[in-house]
Amino acid sequence: MTTPSLHPQPTPDRLFTAVNAYELTEAIKAAIELEIFTAIAEGNTTSATIAKRCKATDRGVRILCDFLTIHSFLTKDETHYALTQDSALFLNRHSPAYAGTITEFLLTPRMRDCHAQLTEAVRRGGTALGEGVLVPENPDWVRFAHGMMPLMRRPSDIMAAELRKGGEVHRVLDIAASHGIFGISVAKQNPAAHIYACDWKNVLEVAQKNALAMGLADRYHLLPGSAFETDFGSGYDLVLITNFLHGFDRSTCTTFMRKAHAALVPGGRAAIAEFVPNPDRVSPPIAAAFSLMMLAATPCGDAYTFAELEDIAKDAGFARVELAAPEIGRNRLVVAYR
Repeated sequence: MTTPSLHPQPTPDRLFTAVNAYELTEAIKAAIELEIFTAIAEGNTTSATIAKRCKATDRGVRILCDFLTIHSFLTKDETHYALTQDSALFLNRHSPAYAGTITEFLLTPRMRDCHAQLTEAVRRGGTALGEGVLVPENPDWVRFAHGMMPLMRRPSDIMAAELRKGGEVHRVLDIAASHGIFGISVAKQNPAAHIYACDWKNVLEVAQKNALAMGLADRYHLLPGSAFETDFGSGYDLVLITNFLHGFDRSTCTTFMRKAHAALVPGGRAAIAEFVPNPDRVSPPIAAAFSLMMLAATPCGDAYTFAELEDIAKDAGFARVELAAPEIGRNRLVVAYR
């Protein structure tokens, strides 16, 4: 009688899944463009009714929905499809947390080209595509501002509430403001606060429209240009540095943080929101994996551990650095005190 093996037999399944992973990317993209998830949320549950709503073929919808079911974006009961909890929240256009717009940036031709040349990026230690996504006035950052804002609404509120615990602020500098939602959330929770948003001019147009729509136009001010070259002025209680440092090497980050330090009043704070991997650099998965995107898309960016961010801030003159308890979406909040 043969004793069953205590260890699973080797299988190429993971390899096949990895090599064909682009199929899932394209399936999600197609489902978002066709509004498959929204159609199901509206009560269309069979391939025929979904196809009619989405102006597609029954065969095409059936194959796509089966594939999405295999990958846990849908469930299936005989011939009826339903949304999973995540799909209902993030992929139904009627949901206030709809996040399908992230494809507008993450699947841009430049971003895809950066990853298509990953072999060369590994050889170089940085993007094989010139400056990657850091090209000045890159129009993709406008797409980022439009596409990412819905996903950042709740994280920005969490971050603003956490920062409010440190006292009310009046003058706030928002670096790489993008859609502006982080600064806007701080302004909403600090009625006397004025926000000074720095980003490329074309990107700030998006932030300005969002501030106007949220009734904050009189407290929202623009500082167009590179964060490394623009004169910030001084006297800020708080500097917001959200998803910015990961684009650069440690030396460049330290130089920038010195500039942020100089812009703050004594006792002022720099609030850094970043993907922060654990010291092992392989956990948590999303934060740790972000380093690969930086390798592909920037000359020398990285996902920094808390210890590295602490060293950067202290080398720039900050007296104390803390890792705040709440997660800011997939980010962590690091607060550096002048």
